[in-house]
Amino acid sequence: MELLPFLDLASTLVFALVGARVAADKGLDYGGIAFIAAVASISGGTLRNLFLGLKPAWINDSNIILAVILAVIITLVFQRVTKIGKTLIVMDTFGLAIAAISGSYLALTENISWFIAVILGVITAVTGGLLRDVLCQLEPVLLHRETIGTSALMGAIGFVSLYELDVNLNISALIGGSIVILTRFISIYFDLHLPKFKTQGK
Repeated sequence: MELLPFLDLASTLVFALVGARVAADKGLDYGGIAFIAAVASISGGTLRNLFLGLKPAWINDSNIILAVILAVIITLVFQRVTKIGKTLIVMDTFGLAIAAISGSYLALTENISWFIAVILGVITAVTGGLLRDVLCQLEPVLLHRETIGTSALMGAIGFVSLYELDVNLNISALIGGSIVILTRFISIYFDLHLPKFKTQGK
C-alpha cells in the first residue's frame, strides 16, 4: 500500500473515533455524532488539498468515508459515555502525528517549497480538532494547552528536513511522527504550555 493513502486512511479513522467520542460525551444525537466525526477526520486533509488545488481525498477514495462510518458504528456500539481520558489523548496524538506527516508529504510530492509543506502539515493535523472543539462548544485545546500546534510543527519540520536530505521516506516519516508524539507527551507530562498574553490590571 502506498504511503500517502495509508496515512490519510489511518488519520481519518483515529480522528473520527476521537471526534465521535467527544460528540457522544456532549450528548449529541446519532446524526450529530456522525457529523462531528466527519468534520474532525476529513476537514484537515480537505483544506490541505484545496490549498494545493487538488480534489479532497475522500471524493476519490471511498475507504475514507468507510473509515468515518466505522468509527461512528464503534462509538454507538460501545455506548458507555466516559470523560475523555488517557486513551483518547493517546489516539488523538497518534492521529496528529500521522496527519502532520501526511500533509507535509503530499505538499512535497506536488513540488511545493519546504516551508509551505511544513505549514500544510500543521494545517492538516490541527484543523479537524479545532473545528471539533468549536462545534462541540468546548474550549479549543489547540489554542489553550498541550502544545498541539507546536508538536505538529516540530514533527513536520523534522520530516521535511529529513526528506529534503534524501533520507529514506519511511524512516523520515517514522522520525517525524515520533517527534510529534514525544513533544506532545512531554508537554502534557511536565504541564508545558506556550506563554499566554496577560492583560495589565487597571
